[in-house]
Formats: sequence, C-alpha cells, structure tokens
Amino acid sequence: MNLSILIPLLNEEESLKELYSWIIKVMQSNNYSYEIIFVDDGSTDDSWNIIESFSNENQNVKGIRFMKNFGKSQALHAGFAKAQGDVIITMDADLQDSPDEIPGLYDMITKEKYDLVSGWKKKRYDSVVAKNLPSKLFNWAARKTSGVELNDFNCGLKAYRNVVVKNVEVSGEMHRYIPVLAKNAGFGKIGEKVVIHQARKYGETKFGMERFINGFLDLITIWFLSRFGKRPMHLFGAIGSFMFIIGFLAAGYIGVSKLYHLYTGMKYTLVTNNPWFYIALTTMILGTQLFLAGFLGEIILRTKNNEVRYKVSREVNF
Repeated sequence: MNLSILIPLLNEEESLKELYSWIIKVMQSNNYSYEIIFVDDGSTDDSWNIIESFSNENQNVKGIRFMKNFGKSQALHAGFAKAQGDVIITMDADLQDSPDEIPGLYDMITKEKYDLVSGWKKKRYDSVVAKNLPSKLFNWAARKTSGVELNDFNCGLKAYRNVVVKNVEVSGEMHRYIPVLAKNAGFGKIGEKVVIHQARKYGETKFGMERFINGFLDLITIWFLSRFGKRPMHLFGAIGSFMFIIGFLAAGYIGVSKLYHLYTGMKYTLVTNNPWFYIALTTMILGTQLFLAGFLGEIILRTKNNEVRYKVSREVNF
C-alpha cells in the first residue's frame, strides 16, 4: 500500500465531506493505493456518523473513535499503530491543510529518501498577534533547543516513512515534537516543504493561547528527555553530589573554625548562631534529595509503564 492518510479530528462535521472528496480526488488522479484513517477524538457532533458513512461506501476508509477527548497526541499514536502504508501523511480535518500537497510530500519520502518531511505554512492566514508572532517565537525556541532546523513545528501536515511512526512514542502533548522524537530515535534525514495554508472555512479553532504555554513546557520536557531521559542520574546525581560536597565543606569549615577559636582562646559564637551553618545544612539536604531523585529516576526507567493513553469505543474496517 502506497499511502496511509491519518486525520485526527474533534467536532469537524462541517468540513469532513469536503475533505474526504478532495482526498479521494487526489488519490484517484495519482493512482495511489491508500487507506484513510479518521481518528475521532471524542467528538460530540455528528462526525462519527459521517465517518461511518464513508467507510460503508469505501472500504479504504477506516475509523477509530475514542470514548472521550484524549488529545491530538493520543489520536496520532492510535493511528500510527494501525497505519499500513509505506508512507504516512498526517493532516488536520479543518481544511486548512490542502490534500493537493500529498503527492509532493509522497515524492520527497519515496524519491528523495527522507525519513520525515514537515510542512511549512510560510504564508499564514491567522491573526498576527494571536498566532503568528507567538508561533514564530515558539518555533525559534524549538529550533535552538532541539537542533532540528524546521520553521514550523506546529504544522499538522507531515509525511513519514512507515518505520518512523512505528518507532516513536507520541504521548502527552508531544505531537508538536514528532520530528525531535524521530531524530532522537535515530532518523536523521528530516526535511521541510513549503505548503499552502488555507483560511479556516468552518467552525472555530480548537486551540487557544494556552497551546503555546503548554508547547514551551513540553519543549523543556523533551529537551530533558532527549539529553537525560535514559540517564537521569547523570543530571540529578551530578548536581546533588556537587551541592552536598559544597555544603559538607562549608559545614566542616564552620566546625574547624570553632575548634580553632576554642584552642587559641579566642572569642567564638555558637555554631547555631552562624547563618552560614544553616545555608550549608540546607545545601547538603537539597543535594541529598537531588541525588535520590536521580536514583529513583533510574529505577523508574527499569519499570514497565502501564499507563492507559486512550480508550477506544468503536472501530470500522480494521
């Protein structure tokens, strides 16, 4: 199978029929063998019934329905697990991503041998203050932190080799950083393609300004995981040991200084009256706690993670 088109969605009943017809037109004009996987992330409108009607008329259309809204990352994870195509294309369901970009993305994977190609909405039709400027700042920080030179991490239109999606773990809200996860997994050939961004035709965006705050927090998380995710003791243990040694030396100096004053008959104050004693003690305690945090992190890494990421209520054509 050439292509798996993966579409996560939430309450997009108005745009689904137009999007479906557009994708089918592109598939047929290029003679692709394909599957379209809709992942309904807990929609409360008529989205799932529309998806079922697609699957009844076309066996290439498949659907996954979550019991409630678990988030875009979980929807992508569920779709990646089911995708069978040689190339997987992800796109949003709001018609802001153009299916006409699919052949170009497919060729970059199959002919130019990229592992992953991310869309770049160079010209956007969003609000400058509400989305464009925060997005530019976010993408700049992501490039500097991750080392992945992409201009638009948030673009939902991406193409992957099948082996890539089978070897990345998308959890939490890490869908923005799939290119970084792929790089960390060993897939180094990551490209970018300028794509058309269309103004939203129906409904309202499901994301507000909080996505940028969450994005920056996730960026810190993925930076830590990429550098110390498999060896937390290297960070916490090193910092904890350093703090403990500094505190221990400071406390030792205070104790030796008092003994010296006692021995020479000089005036002295009680150790507990010296503020540096409490600073040294606090430093040793914090150092010990950080060391233990690193030690516990190493133990947790060796424990199987049984977290339930999402619950599926229905599937069609799988």
